[in-house]
Amino acid sequence: MWKLEKISNYSLYAVCGVIVLVFALFFGVGYDNYDESGNVAPTLTNLLLGLMYVLGLVTFCLMVWSLVKSARSAAGSDEKEATGIAGSKIVIGTAVVTVLAFVAGFVFNMGEEAFTTSSGVTTSGTMVTLVDAFMVAIYCLAIVSVIAVVVASTGVMTKTASKKK
Repeated sequence: MWKLEKISNYSLYAVCGVIVLVFALFFGVGYDNYDESGNVAPTLTNLLLGLMYVLGLVTFCLMVWSLVKSARSAAGSDEKEATGIAGSKIVIGTAVVTVLAFVAGFVFNMGEEAFTTSSGVTTSGTMVTLVDAFMVAIYCLAIVSVIAVVVASTGVMTKTASKKK
């Protein structure tokens, strides 16, 4: 029986390998194709977009599964983790930061105007605002993640938690 860590490592390597392969194919095969209006139209654009959709769907499913699992395990216990913070507070904090960042991105980008791309596709202002809101949420969560990794790698929270015991 494989350990979860070994499965996780092999999965990460496999996903990284597929991503590198698809990007190598995208930029290496037919990247210099042009459409009728003279714009670059790579041959394997649909392959790259398909990979992004699949990875986005898998990420979303894993996020929901992780939140449900974390909420179930933290629901009945106030036991502190190695960091000294109760697991339920981490789950709630993550959900709150995500929602607030999304709302902030949506509110601050209200009133975006529709625009037409060089290929003639018109995008509504609402969709531009929605994409901007997602981008703000992604940036906020990335910053919080970097801070969490730095704090976790320094061991500050672990030292604090061990002193309280």
